[in-house]
Amino acid sequence: MESPAPPVIGTLESALYAEDLDAAEAFWSGVIGLRVFQKVPGRHVFFRVVEGQPAQVLLVFNPAATRKPPAPGARLPVPPHGAEGQGHYCLAVAPDRLDLWRAHLEGAGIAIEADFLWPSGRRSIYFRDPAGNSIELADPAIWD
Repeated sequence: MESPAPPVIGTLESALYAEDLDAAEAFWSGVIGLRVFQKVPGRHVFFRVVEGQPAQVLLVFNPAATRKPPAPGARLPVPPHGAEGQGHYCLAVAPDRLDLWRAHLEGAGIAIEADFLWPSGRRSIYFRDPAGNSIELADPAIWD
């Protein structure tokens, strides 16, 4: 019998893919309000989702750049990765702030795709980032 897996602490990073990193940066920092903490033009832009420890970050990669394997002897030999098509990312929002978020997004010209209550009575708002990824703002109690 196998022994159980060791425990994890939580999610450290999530990744989305976008060919236009300038548009991604403008959206995630300018509209959503996340702080850029690292970027390499043409390759990636990284954002802090929650400041402090443990870190929670959103990584946005250009898939054309990250599908390439690392050069022999690379200091950081990160394996190739990338995704095709639309991804999904959800940010937890206090339920009493969802109306404020909807108004903020609409004021920024962001089309709301869906705004509904789950069977549990918890609310989610869906829209798209400039790369076409499905972005959700949700009451974190949807998973309780």
